[in-house]
Amino acid sequence: MQNRFLDSITMLDKPLATALAPLLHDQFCGHIDANQFAMLVEASGKKEEQVLMELLPIAAALANPPISEFYVGAIAKGKSGDLYMGANLELPGEALFHSVHAEQSAISHAWLSGETEILDIIVNYSPCGHCRQFMNELFNGSNIKIHLPQQDTHALSYYLPYGFSPADLNVTMPLLCKREKEFSLNSDDPMIIEALDQAGLSYAPYTNSNAAVVLETIDGATFCGRYAENAAFNPSMQPMQMALSNLIRHNRQYSEIKRAVLVESSEGKISLVGATMDALHAIAAIELEHIVVEPIPA
Repeated sequence: MQNRFLDSITMLDKPLATALAPLLHDQFCGHIDANQFAMLVEASGKKEEQVLMELLPIAAALANPPISEFYVGAIAKGKSGDLYMGANLELPGEALFHSVHAEQSAISHAWLSGETEILDIIVNYSPCGHCRQFMNELFNGSNIKIHLPQQDTHALSYYLPYGFSPADLNVTMPLLCKREKEFSLNSDDPMIIEALDQAGLSYAPYTNSNAAVVLETIDGATFCGRYAENAAFNPSMQPMQMALSNLIRHNRQYSEIKRAVLVESSEGKISLVGATMDALHAIAAIELEHIVVEPIPA
């Protein structure tokens, strides 16, 4: 079992803890598939919603909040039945807008894993306005059920009445809908090819600034992040922050990063290179490789 879960697993009832412990191996990054979740529910002898609540300390153990020291865990349950954990992330010494909220982390985890709809968000503290707006960007977002400890379950529309959504800006394929753009680039570098593919899957309907980041660690593993825009602009999630959240969920350290690549579209109304370099230089003394690519006409 990973050391970061040693304290949180003691907070669980023994039957659930015993069933969960084998899943918390060295490669565990917060993903519990539908079959594993069914096994945990059966072992616990409790209802699904109770088990989801009891798993929140495990999700919170994924957090990295050096500024606030406030640990928030979230679980996104996809239409597939799989669970995707996430937690808050703060960059040491950097402005607070570089932070990743737990709900963003869990949602990006689901998105990177190929989930196309999220049905439930389980979180140990009430979602802030930033996160409510971010969730409202998702496909069928207003109907997502929000589960909080010792509170009744309500749809997101209860927490965000009269919400501003992609539809208000004439976007008909919101975040999580399957879409892909193709870009032209001649390279045989596997890391650049991965970044190019991820940029094609990114979500930038308001600026056309499709972009992705890939980080490579000293052992050759890679961790990606895609740009995810928001109708209200500010809750947009930067690809570097998504990649860093991905890295931390996999129990890797910033000191292991040896290479970082940002690929972004030439047709974008903005560039993410400045914000990406700021975030990278807060945690690693390496230079960002910045590649601008041309979109292939549909």
